Amino acid sequence: MKIFVTGATGVVGKRAVPLLIAQGHAVTAVARASGKRGALERAGARAVTVDLFDRAALANALAGHDAIVNLATHMPATATRMFLPGAWSENDRIRRDASAALVDAALNAGVKRFVQESFAPAYPDRGGDWIDETTPIAPARYNRTIADAEASAARFGAAGGAHVILRYAAFYGPDSRFFAEIVQGVRRGLALIPGRADAFISSLAHDDAATATVAALGVPPGVYNVSDDEPVTHREFVDSLADALGVRHPRLPPAWMVALGGSLARLAARSLRISNRKLRAASGWMPAFPSVRAGWPSAVTRTGAARPAAATP
Repeated sequence: MKIFVTGATGVVGKRAVPLLIAQGHAVTAVARASGKRGALERAGARAVTVDLFDRAALANALAGHDAIVNLATHMPATATRMFLPGAWSENDRIRRDASAALVDAALNAGVKRFVQESFAPAYPDRGGDWIDETTPIAPARYNRTIADAEASAARFGAAGGAHVILRYAAFYGPDSRFFAEIVQGVRRGLALIPGRADAFISSLAHDDAATATVAALGVPPGVYNVSDDEPVTHREFVDSLADALGVRHPRLPPAWMVALGGSLARLAARSLRISNRKLRAASGWMPAFPSVRAGWPSAVTRTGAARPAAATP
């Protein structure tokens, strides 16, 4: 297949592109920075620069492709910045406007399959109950454009194409800002994960997100949760990371702090026990790391985060 990948230099895209090439696909990867273009080309992809909001330019770039994998996002630079006004405006624009432009261009170019990234933590709090794809999403104010991106993909399907929406669980990995910041907090004895200690969090290693993305090229159209097999409670989440780091179990913030973090904190506080059964049944995909209990040690080792902390003056 000839596949067009946006977000090709992100934490999932840069892993998925080599996997696609290894399977024999011809990959066109979108990149803006010259250094990142070089990395994609060395991996065997054809790197291009194209405006994701320009329908005509996109239609030209997509000509002759069989599928598009839209992984384009724009995350705030740090976890702290995520809480600032306007921090998500560019990400909103990409999910709302760029996704719509890509669908229009893909339909114009005769693309047959459209894979759209989405976000599983947009589900409502279900306590300890399992959540499958039949549960309607309930985005928070800060990420309501998730619904716009999914609607664009569904429009592609309504026009006769095969659309696949991948609702990824909360990412973690050795090259993520989130991982670096939570490690720093846990080493200091405080894990800034809002919500109850017994609330569930569903996670996904970057490497597993990439293999699931590749698997999406062969599944029937529809919505799929992409999560690990064993969601853990917030307490287990931070304690298992502390064990991997070789430090004491940290404190969780008090419940009243959720109110200070706005819609982002309220969403992160939800209890989300997300099932990946549909994707596993449709594709045979399975995560290499069934839970963060298995994934943390790998991420810690790959970053060297387990080394002793520097002495505090």
